[in-house]
Amino acid sequence: MPRKPKRPCSYPGCPKLVDGQYCEEHKRLVDKQYNEYGRDNFTKNFYKTPEWLHARKQQLNQHPFCAECLKAGKRTRATMVDHIVPIKQGGERFAPSNLQSLCWSCHSRKSAQEGSRWKPKPREYD
Repeated sequence: MPRKPKRPCSYPGCPKLVDGQYCEEHKRLVDKQYNEYGRDNFTKNFYKTPEWLHARKQQLNQHPFCAECLKAGKRTRATMVDHIVPIKQGGERFAPSNLQSLCWSCHSRKSAQEGSRWKPKPREYD
């Protein structure tokens, strides 16, 4: 089956051809900007705690492959640890039963379906 042709990086002025939306350099930059300005303070601070970093490392060591890709019969290395039931919806923060290892693609798809990253934030008035 033919592969999808590469397209230019979505970052303004970048001519690199990529399979996804951004080249590696600009993906890191866009993610950094999102983490700094797009996330709320609770989320920003939670994912830097030693408890989360330990739980994440443990999850990736015990389950190194993407759970969704395994269901589809593919073995893709997991790079993200996802809460099955989001914390904001009452999910347990560190319970292994509420964590799953996912690849970047599957994690992005799940987050988009949940609307967590792309949902507009309500305005706050002082």
